[in-house]
Amino acid sequence: MQKYQEFYSQKSSENILLCPQNTLSLQQSRRAMQESMIKVSEAAFEHVNTLRAEQGYDESYGLRVSVEGGGCSGLMYKLDFDNQEQAGDQVIEDKGIRIFVNIKSLLYLVGTELDYSGGLHGKGFHFSNPNASRTCACGESFSV
Repeated sequence: MQKYQEFYSQKSSENILLCPQNTLSLQQSRRAMQESMIKVSEAAFEHVNTLRAEQGYDESYGLRVSVEGGGCSGLMYKLDFDNQEQAGDQVIEDKGIRIFVNIKSLLYLVGTELDYSGGLHGKGFHFSNPNASRTCACGESFSV
């Protein structure tokens, strides 16, 4: 991820960010950063919608993704349905699914993709996390 420098433009009275290719408004930059935080694969999107319907939740419900201590590698992922933003949450949207993440968990999850596999080997949700230095064989825990 490129590093950006923030400065205040006296001419336009607008916060802008500079990067080598172009200049982005603060709002555009935040949107771009939000889009890169957590992604949902097409397979995960379809399965989340299926589960949400089966459990009787409407489209106002998204996913609460968090990282907790535990598992064989020290940290583990937790997924739940939720429709309430809590204090300190970052709300990310991908493919129309709202993802609620507390700021502590977000530090571990930036750049992660949530995927789903329905095959015989490892059926379920999987996290492809570029921040993980080690994962366990089951894919449910990791370390950084």
